[in-house]
Amino acid sequence: MNFDISHLLEAWEYQVGQIVVRRIRGKDGKEKIQLRVDLGVLQMNSTGRPDGKQPFGHETLLEHYQNRLQKYIDANGSDSGFKLTPEDCSKLQQEAIQFHHRYICLFQLKDYEGVVRDTERNLRVFEFVDQYADVPEMAWSLQQLRPQLMMMQIRAKGTLALDTGRHEAAIDLVEKGIEDIRAFYREHSRPEDQSGEIQSLEFWLQEIRATRPLSEREKLENQLREAVRREDYEKAASVRDALKTLDAAPQK
Repeated sequence: MNFDISHLLEAWEYQVGQIVVRRIRGKDGKEKIQLRVDLGVLQMNSTGRPDGKQPFGHETLLEHYQNRLQKYIDANGSDSGFKLTPEDCSKLQQEAIQFHHRYICLFQLKDYEGVVRDTERNLRVFEFVDQYADVPEMAWSLQQLRPQLMMMQIRAKGTLALDTGRHEAAIDLVEKGIEDIRAFYREHSRPEDQSGEIQSLEFWLQEIRATRPLSEREKLENQLREAVRREDYEKAASVRDALKTLDAAPQK
């Protein structure tokens, strides 16, 4: 068997500074995602655990440890005393990184629902480890990844809202997301002024606001200002009447 993948790499050029990703159909019939990196190709399943494994018969390690927790509660009456060892936390972190790679690829592929799915999943890991880690430093090794994950999730949810014409909903999502990230930094006494995530979302928020479709009132107000500027008082009077009619109309 020839294990050399040079022919694959030569046919798919790596582009510095860009995320180069594609979907393929594997020999097992399942959809795969491939990410081109400088030294080769990363391949992952598009659903389930990215590497396709089922640890301890579960879809993911998170589900395995959640099952262990439930058995502990059943045996002891509560979760008091249940702990994740540093090795447990390390394994969960490695699995979370797999999902991190995939949601980055999914965002590039414009599969925003997939991004939301995988980021929500990793948030559950962060919360689980934060609650049960025996060593607090192990919990922080995951928590410090939260701002980047939150940014990706906000971008995905915001884009889904924009794609369905819900600009105001997108603005609300991004504004709340920025505040949530700031709250995270405050909670953990970390400086937020250098946060690339906040800066990126603030810039995107400006773009959304700049491209937001105008309401009927805003359109009329712009027409009124233009008519006054041109000293077209007949047009201005007509627009004022339209504004009065709009004000008198019952609110939906």
